[in-house]
Amino acid sequence: MTPPAQTRSRSTLVALVEATGAKFFATLENVGVAWDLLGRTSHWVGRSLVARRGRIDPDELCAQIIRLGVRSIFIVSLVCAAVGFILGLQMAPPLSDLGQVELVPNIIAVAILRELGPLIAAIVLIGFAGASIAAELGTMVVGEEIEALEVHALNPYRLLVAPRVLATTVSMTCLAVLADVIAIAAGTALGVLVLDIPLTIYFNNTVQQVGPIDFVTGLVKAAVFGLLIGLISCANGLRVTGGASGVGEATTLTVVQSIVAIIIGDLIFTTIFYALGWV
Repeated sequence: MTPPAQTRSRSTLVALVEATGAKFFATLENVGVAWDLLGRTSHWVGRSLVARRGRIDPDELCAQIIRLGVRSIFIVSLVCAAVGFILGLQMAPPLSDLGQVELVPNIIAVAILRELGPLIAAIVLIGFAGASIAAELGTMVVGEEIEALEVHALNPYRLLVAPRVLATTVSMTCLAVLADVIAIAAGTALGVLVLDIPLTIYFNNTVQQVGPIDFVTGLVKAAVFGLLIGLISCANGLRVTGGASGVGEATTLTVVQSIVAIIIGDLIFTTIFYALGWV
């Protein structure tokens, strides 16, 4: 006869394996849904470029860019300015001990352009826009507005999904540029006013350290981050079930999944750029 303790251990192991398998297949399903949305969005974007009918509404696209991107400018600027100050304050003491405090601008420029600018802007956009998209589409699903569009022969992917995915991609790219400028400007102010680094030296060190490839790789990451945020937000919003509680769950899942996706995406891009010698 099997001891009770051993039976409980087996039951726990079986439950753990089942939970892990369920999470794995749920992740695959989420990836499949996002991939399907990417295909549908690409279809409507391509059709908008070559066809006269069935285009994405430019007014809706502009409205989404304003709602998701323009309204995020203040919070992105505030956070990135703080990050610029933090980097300078953290790097100054160890570099000062080595007599190399003039290298602060080199570190700030590289860290911001390659990593922190796009990454921080993406995290802010997730909280500001990603959750909003999921909640908005989820509410429309609960209210049967999506079905009403389909009944009237209006494609919800053209009207709702494509403008939001495009808006997050464009907004994220622009916000990354803003984040870079604000963070480096904040680091410059700190270096000149607090660390007593001459402005000429600070500027020359920044220019000598970074090149076009640092800026371009950051923009590539930003565009992909924006695309991921838009796809994940729309996917979760369109799959809402269970009324108001489902909307809340979709919003939470959007934030968590988007952060995990951009971190993994950042790792993949950094690995590729390292292999190519671009870092």
